Amino acid sequence: MDKIKLLKERKEAVVSAGKTVREDIAALTDSGSFVELSAFSFSKNSFYEEDAFGEGVVTGFATIGGYPFYIVAQNFAVCNGGLSKANCEKIAKTLNCAEKNETPVVYLLSSHGVRVGEGVSVLEGISSLLLKATQLKGTVAQYAVVNGEVYGSSAALASVCDCVFFTEKSVLCTHSPFVLTAKAGKNDAKTAIGGYQAIKESALPALSVSSIQEASNVISQITSLINEPMIDADLNQPVPALNQASGADEIVKIIENGVELGANCSPEVKTIIGRVGGISVAAIVFNDVRLNALNVKKMKNFAEFACCYGLPLVTFVDCVGIEASIQVNDSSVLKEIAEYLSILDAIDTAKIAVISGKAVGLGYSLFAAKSVGFDYTVAFANAQISLFEKEVGAEIELNASAGQKEEVEKMYLEEASDPFHAAKNGYLDDIIEPKFVKQYLIASLQMLIK
Repeated sequence: MDKIKLLKERKEAVVSAGKTVREDIAALTDSGSFVELSAFSFSKNSFYEEDAFGEGVVTGFATIGGYPFYIVAQNFAVCNGGLSKANCEKIAKTLNCAEKNETPVVYLLSSHGVRVGEGVSVLEGISSLLLKATQLKGTVAQYAVVNGEVYGSSAALASVCDCVFFTEKSVLCTHSPFVLTAKAGKNDAKTAIGGYQAIKESALPALSVSSIQEASNVISQITSLINEPMIDADLNQPVPALNQASGADEIVKIIENGVELGANCSPEVKTIIGRVGGISVAAIVFNDVRLNALNVKKMKNFAEFACCYGLPLVTFVDCVGIEASIQVNDSSVLKEIAEYLSILDAIDTAKIAVISGKAVGLGYSLFAAKSVGFDYTVAFANAQISLFEKEVGAEIELNASAGQKEEVEKMYLEEASDPFHAAKNGYLDDIIEPKFVKQYLIASLQMLIK
């Protein structure tokens, strides 16, 4: 028997079974850098009546933008990318290597769930895989690209990841969308059930990209921010426009190379990783925010990302506390706040607050107060820091009568809510012209980061 010929035939069969997914890996990784692991593992599946070449998943290591990564790519062409016990073990083996070598992981996910015919064995495999991925969280970064349709247990794997990328064809569902639409009595398209915009209340750190290549570029950008916390940059650039308008849209412009995570969820809160004066930061930019369970969860998850990867946390505060509604009152908002505070306490790098708008009630206590660990807090000269918003504050703090209401409201804004009141008690480090905020941030970051 000609062993060389046999090897070539076997390799051709494996490559042929994974032609499309290998093209996707090539689009994700630097040219010629992918090295496959466990290429010849396969088993027979009686339900699909086919050999599960590579166990329906291609694994290996490669570089993306010059940075090393482990790659896990589900192969939909084999048993619909179905998870099996052997499949899960193959992925877990790759994750063990990632942990040992402290190397991040990218998943290309495309699966209709479990592989039928294995019974409880596959459930054991899924449990061990999800546990391993969870154990990696905070040790190495994990990225998921929803590379088509992802249902069931594979969707749970995406939930562990630090960033989840969606293209126009991406569908992420806990069950088949056909089941979900049938139960709802609808006939919606798959993307209307599990697409990027459809899962806006999932609080996943989702990003919308046009292609795998764009996802690759963003992964490289994020890796640079994590691995190279300081680079040379121009440090002395005032932003005069901020003196005229200091809303979220203007503030975002001072963040260089920014990548916004979860832009589809609670857009009034922008969670961005980027640089300020060449220094990597995790920035939360508020836009007249009333707190609810979802936007607090988004900020909590983002603070956890900053904590895991040692990024300074910078808040640009414009928040008036918890939304006054029955729906929010009967929600998990207080639980989310407690968990956010726990993560905030665990962040051991710089925590900096810029009060750019209102910091009212818990809007101040959670996102700017020295007492919760903010190392450096400044306020714009036109900021408002107070116990209550103007109407309630005027009525309660200044005891306004009906005839005095407008006059006392004005007095409340000009006097009781003036940031100088907070500064004179030592709660603010400075009050600044908005246009100079970048210089103050850079100076504080250079002093505080380790």
